Amino acid sequence: MQIGVAYSEPSNQIWLTTEVPDDSTVQAAIEKSGILRMFPTIDLGTQKVGVFGKLVKLDAPLRPGDRVEIYRPITCDPQTVPRRDGVGGDEDE
Repeated sequence: MQIGVAYSEPSNQIWLTTEVPDDSTVQAAIEKSGILRMFPTIDLGTQKVGVFGKLVKLDAPLRPGDRVEIYRPITCDPQTVPRRDGVGGDEDE
């Protein structure tokens, strides 16, 4: 069956299509795609994965046409992110 594997870094995004056996898991598809060689910083032990935006475990089974996504940690400095009105609960009422 054919599936997609997607990963994004700030300066590089990739979406690979690969053929995997019908009984493949998320982890097997990631490994077969070759994306771990392209992005050696991916750590499946700590990074979350999903299928079509829904978090799943590495041993989750796949269906034809699934898009496996590897999520990287969101890193931002709270001091540099502007505060949105209505968030945080300490505005005047």
